[in-house]
Amino acid sequence: MDETRTQVYLQLIETLLTCPKGEEPQILQANLELLDSGFLQVCEIVAENLAEEGQENHANFLRNFASQIGQLLGTNDDGERDHCEIENSQEYENFILELLQAEPSSSNIKVIYSILRKRQHLLNANFAEILQEVAENLIAKHPEAIELILRDSGNLSIHISNFPGGKRTNNIEIAITGYQIVLNNREPGSEKFAQTQNNLAAAYTHRIKGSRADNLERAIGFFQAALTVLTREDFPEQWAATQHNLANAYTHRIKGSRADNLERAIEFYEAALTVYTFADFREKWAMTQNNLGNAYRNRINGSRADNLERAIGFFQATLTVYNLEDFPADWAITQNNLGNAYSDRIKGSRADNLERAIGFFEGALTVRTFEEFPEQWADTQNNLAMTYSDRIKGSRADNLERAIGFFEGALTVRT
Repeated sequence: MDETRTQVYLQLIETLLTCPKGEEPQILQANLELLDSGFLQVCEIVAENLAEEGQENHANFLRNFASQIGQLLGTNDDGERDHCEIENSQEYENFILELLQAEPSSSNIKVIYSILRKRQHLLNANFAEILQEVAENLIAKHPEAIELILRDSGNLSIHISNFPGGKRTNNIEIAITGYQIVLNNREPGSEKFAQTQNNLAAAYTHRIKGSRADNLERAIGFFQAALTVLTREDFPEQWAATQHNLANAYTHRIKGSRADNLERAIEFYEAALTVYTFADFREKWAMTQNNLGNAYRNRINGSRADNLERAIGFFQATLTVYNLEDFPADWAITQNNLGNAYSDRIKGSRADNLERAIGFFEGALTVRTFEEFPEQWADTQNNLAMTYSDRIKGSRADNLERAIGFFEGALTVRT
């Protein structure tokens, strides 16, 4: 299908979905030349994407609409459907082959992203299914090039997983399919086998489809499988990275005891720090310090007061690396974390702790602007609102007015 015509189809679909009720016939009359089997294909793809986003009403409208157009065109018989499916499959296959061919020469990620943007409406369940067929066919026809095919399939999966366009849900599912293809063809126990386990684990950590609890269990399983190969002795940096990833997974884990999960997370972060030292891996050391701070801030076991002091200590250590000049975004995250810790702090003066918290939140906002980081800006606005609600110093009436202002500010983003 011609890419330019596909874009025109998409524009027509958008017009139909957003026009006032009753204007559809006039719009169709003005675009009769676009009503063909290709238009019906794109309608079905868009309807599928809308359904996956939870927009069932729009999806059903589009499917019913396409069905009516199909009847008018006389294309709803089985023969025509088979033809459309073959044509549609060929478009997906050509798209996938173009991406795989671009992988080895695309030292710049922009090359892959440019190809993906042109046909991002094809990044859906069909893409994942045909990706598997294409990869298996290539491996069967060119067994001598299996290493290159697996490399390119793995890289493509990473790029699609990180691709900012399309539907995030679909992109992750495609990446999982790609990683699974690679894993099925890797030698068990090899370093590359373990690396693919790590990639699958990361994908399941961020997966949107399915049960969040089950996805995290899958992720933990893949990380633990990777560690059977990536030992501290043979692959210290990769071992530390996997320890850190396991800690993150246990931090968010739903199954099991929340208290026990946080203890496991702390153990994994501390293990990572045996490799991620300040001297050798300064940025990764700072990242792990920050995550340990969050784990201690949320910790259930032990003294709440002592846990918060530990958290503050980890956040302050983080700032020895994450300075405003070199790491503004990370610095702002840590400022926000310190604000939360001081808001909860038990030791010291409650009034002084809240003033410290306000100072840290305000510091974070020098980077977390509405224009650059709207979601994070809204988070910090909300944190400031809650802190002003509890504030002891100053006028109670003025503090509550400030709190209301910050809550209302957060709602300009949190719609």
